[in-house]
Amino acid sequence: MKKFTLLLSCIDRPGIVAAVSSFLHHTGLNILESNQFGDLKTGRFFMRVAFTTADPTVDVKQMELQEKFKEISEQFEMDWQLFDMNINTPAIIMVSKFDHCLVDLLYRCRIGTLKMDITAVVSNHDTARELVDREGIPFHHIPVSTDTKQDAEAQISKIIAETGAELVILARYMQILSPEMANSYPGQIINIHHSFLPSFKGAEPYSQAYHRGVKMIGATAHYVTPNLDEGPIIAQQVVPVRHDMSVEDMIGAGQDIEQSVMAKAIRAHTEHRILLNEGKTVVFD
Repeated sequence: MKKFTLLLSCIDRPGIVAAVSSFLHHTGLNILESNQFGDLKTGRFFMRVAFTTADPTVDVKQMELQEKFKEISEQFEMDWQLFDMNINTPAIIMVSKFDHCLVDLLYRCRIGTLKMDITAVVSNHDTARELVDREGIPFHHIPVSTDTKQDAEAQISKIIAETGAELVILARYMQILSPEMANSYPGQIINIHHSFLPSFKGAEPYSQAYHRGVKMIGATAHYVTPNLDEGPIIAQQVVPVRHDMSVEDMIGAGQDIEQSVMAKAIRAHTEHRILLNEGKTVVFD
């Protein structure tokens, strides 16, 4: 049985939900899940609908549905996308020396709890090669320096194109992407930053937190934009800090929530639960 998800946003006005629901009903489709949000400040309306065929013997084509829905989308001037939920999102993971998020994502994909197919792993270090090779996933060692950054990003873009990746995951990839690279994949690059943004942006956030004497540390998954650590936030989590914890203690505690937050953000993205709302996100959990 085929399952689809419709994501849409438009100027808020009466009749949107009724029009979408009526369309699905008259097309012989059955709603499994429906979420909506009207932003009173921006005047925008956001909606996610998961649905399937009412008759499991009927084969519904994605292209046919898209063509039929055009009339309603034009009537309400919608920005919209339709996804076939039987197809996993192809993704590449980029990592540096810290591999805890990579290990967690490999495991989650292996047991099928993320709707994602890892098409390649890219690293500026060679340390994760054996781990990735055991999973049967192509590993690409691409060193990065100030002089080679442009060429390195060109290689990465080539891998993205050749593997058909629709998502790029920066799983503690400790290199700053160029504005050109970030702008090439809007809403397609997710980064895990090891602080509760907007606090402690940039390098060594645990050290920054330690010297500031905070009572909690956090992790933030966000979409990448040209502005460092300022992209739309998808998921966050915090953990308490005691007065006797060292920087190393904070790093250990933080790594657990980095894995959790990263997975939560990727799940929301690959299940098509996220809509961009200016510099923020609407996440239908």
